[in-house]
Amino acid sequence: MRLWVSCFLSLVAVVMSISTAKARELPNIVIFLVDDMGVMDSSVPMLTDAIGRPQRHPLNDWYRTPNLQRLADQGIRFSNFYAMSVCSPTRISIMTGQNAARHGTTNWIDPLQNNAGKQGPTDWNWLGLNRQSVTLAVLLRDRGYRTIHIGKGHFGPDQHEGADPTHLGFEINIAGAAWGQPGSYRGQSNYGRNRPAPNSIQQTVPHLEKYHGSDTFLTEALTQEACQQLEQSVAQQRPFFLHLAHYAVHSPFEADARFIDNYTQDGRSPESRAFASMIEGVDKSLGDLLDKLEELHVAEETLVFFLGDNGTDAPLGHQHAVACAAPLRGKKGAHYEGGMRAPLVVAWAGPCSQQLCQQALPIHAGAVQSQVASVVDLFPTLLGLSEAQNPAGHIVDGRPLDRLLSGLPDPDRPQQFLMHYPHGVHRSSYFTVWRDGDWKLIYHYFPTQVSGNSNYQLFHLGQDPAEQYDLATSHPDPLRKMVLELQRQLALHSARYPIDLETGESVIPLVPPPAHRVPESE
Repeated sequence: MRLWVSCFLSLVAVVMSISTAKARELPNIVIFLVDDMGVMDSSVPMLTDAIGRPQRHPLNDWYRTPNLQRLADQGIRFSNFYAMSVCSPTRISIMTGQNAARHGTTNWIDPLQNNAGKQGPTDWNWLGLNRQSVTLAVLLRDRGYRTIHIGKGHFGPDQHEGADPTHLGFEINIAGAAWGQPGSYRGQSNYGRNRPAPNSIQQTVPHLEKYHGSDTFLTEALTQEACQQLEQSVAQQRPFFLHLAHYAVHSPFEADARFIDNYTQDGRSPESRAFASMIEGVDKSLGDLLDKLEELHVAEETLVFFLGDNGTDAPLGHQHAVACAAPLRGKKGAHYEGGMRAPLVVAWAGPCSQQLCQQALPIHAGAVQSQVASVVDLFPTLLGLSEAQNPAGHIVDGRPLDRLLSGLPDPDRPQQFLMHYPHGVHRSSYFTVWRDGDWKLIYHYFPTQVSGNSNYQLFHLGQDPAEQYDLATSHPDPLRKMVLELQRQLALHSARYPIDLETGESVIPLVPPPAHRVPESE
């Protein structure tokens, strides 16, 4: 009996040793997520000219992001990368690989009350994620990763499971909670604001008491916490998944004192200067993180995704104009490109072609990828890289980015994006966007002055990237084709629809009548 037990224990030790060795070979993963940072909020040009070369615009000369340039130089940037137009839908899409129309969290999550809107769907997923949810953090944790969440959560309302990232597969949670913005970015204000209950719950960032009363900006506090967690992961010899989700650059727009002097002589508003200083603070955070990875000698085996969670919220102009994301139109929450086009830069933190994990996922340094991709694609990409298994029954809408990351075109990849917002409590209300190739349809469930009192807006992004010329009336055949496909996509995703207040029934997109054709005999 003792011999049997001894042999069994020896076998267990061998298995554990093999498992540990395999775990050490896994690449480290960093998702560096910035709140409300759009595709134009950077000195790195993301948009391209007609032949795919990066093209600078005035906003690229306004912002200062040298560390993002550093990352782009050693990796690849995307010019047509999409997020959902508001935050919680995107964050859950990253964790699940599902479009918001499928996972059902189609609006930002109010921590205290259901914010469907007056005619929003009654069955939308206001509660967000829970312990039973299939998430990237769960699957990577089960694969052997040390899973770390730092910063903004916003995965579920207060007093529900999704409010705490440790219920969603993260072993470590620092600063993540139910709310989507801090009361303040200043340590002197304890990252909160004195307000009477019940609003006080939305004001103070948790777990950062050691910085209270200091002059440490919130972005810097989160960066210091992230670097400490990287040190602990390396000391434990465990691969890590770091989800660093900055609260910046969400309002309130409070100047980062370290950088505000770079933006004082331009004549712009105090809010826009504060926003720019916050962008530069995020960029410093990225640089500090890359430096820490090099210091710990793990840069070559660490993959970094830098992205925004929706379009820009820069306080530079009207929400539907070409201003905040110029040359694109619109901003966060809007149905135009400026509301849902986000930056994506992907790179190995220390490029090395001899590194085995980099050979498994080669990235074309300094390249620009112009094919359409979106936040749902991170999930299958990282599962493939880590050899984690997607559970049976969990539908994934995304596709791996491997070929696009290599700088090659992917002729089999659909150039499509679905953005579904059946709510009425943001800048644009009750709409669905469907992009297919260069064509973009905006369907308005309840026509307004913004849509010209029509259900339809149709743009050709190849010829009109600023969405200035609505072709819905002049191009009835493409319009009808796009609406039919929109209907099909919403049905495939089991989407929830706005409600008609008179009938209490769901409002489903209407297909326009066929264009009148004059018979040849006439």
